[in-house]
Amino acid sequence: MKVAVVGATGYGSAELIRILHRHPYVDLTQLISSSTAGGELKEVFPHLSHLSQVLEEWDGEELAEEVEAVFFATPAGISSRLAPSLVEKGVLVIDLAGDFRLEPEAYRKWYGAEPPTSPWLERAVYGLSEWAAPAIRQGDLIANPGCYPTATLMALLPLLQAGAIDDAPIMVDAKSGVSGAGRSLKQTSLFSEVNENLHPYQVGVHRHTPEIEEHATRIGGRKTQVLFIPQLVPMSRGILVTLYAPVAEGWTGAQVVERVKEVYREAPFVRVRGGESWPRTKDVQGSNFCDLGFHVDERTGMLVGIAAIDNLVKGAAGQAVQNLNLRMGWPEMAGLDLLPQYP
Repeated sequence: MKVAVVGATGYGSAELIRILHRHPYVDLTQLISSSTAGGELKEVFPHLSHLSQVLEEWDGEELAEEVEAVFFATPAGISSRLAPSLVEKGVLVIDLAGDFRLEPEAYRKWYGAEPPTSPWLERAVYGLSEWAAPAIRQGDLIANPGCYPTATLMALLPLLQAGAIDDAPIMVDAKSGVSGAGRSLKQTSLFSEVNENLHPYQVGVHRHTPEIEEHATRIGGRKTQVLFIPQLVPMSRGILVTLYAPVAEGWTGAQVVERVKEVYREAPFVRVRGGESWPRTKDVQGSNFCDLGFHVDERTGMLVGIAAIDNLVKGAAGQAVQNLNLRMGWPEMAGLDLLPQYP
């Protein structure tokens, strides 16, 4: 299958290129970047200096004729303008931005912009791979989840569906490496600002909040509210999410773990930890794995869920390729049989 990446100069794009380059069923034929069109890939990513591809200008008509699938790794507001014309021409679109993830009113409120027109929002499939595989297999416009929502929902959804937590706002403490802030220059991403520092940001107003709530409610089967607190950690990559909720009567930690293991029994990228072995970002680095751990604190009556992912892989490029595999009926691990990097 011939595929293209639009917005090919970001951190997520670098991971897409790495994964697609080794994918057995994919030929990555075009890299689109209007800001660096005409330049060579090795000028943007020296670590890919052995690849001779040239970055190209956007030409939707030409693209639709030359490729069968397009990954959008662009800032918010771009894919909603460019993707529909490709889909109309029979091209599969997988969007790593937030344009097609939310209901219109939520998008207006949290993104401060106009959402895509309703026919395209209704057509888009929310691509949380382990929870939406049947819809993904039929989709032609797949909205790849955000990195924070992916980690949070992977831990939260089994608990909601099982009725293991009581009705109450769920506290989500989410820590991310700096690559989650993107590659553009900003003061808060400078080394001297990040190094030996840990701080929350966008407390209560982060745009991933409605995404978590909307899809937890839809997939989990009950109205869900979260207090989402993201924090920036002085490391390059990785997300560790810790959620807190009142445990429902009768649930023990062992029962929760067994329930979650059963839910993900056939999910090749989910590893449920047990005992005193807790998820760590280093254990998933460079891979498409999501590691989960759970604890019921009898003294306080709280259930704790922990999820670790690589924000650039399972939180972005890896899940996008996983969705491509599901859509095409290929083995789910095609191109993604990446062991975590260690140390």
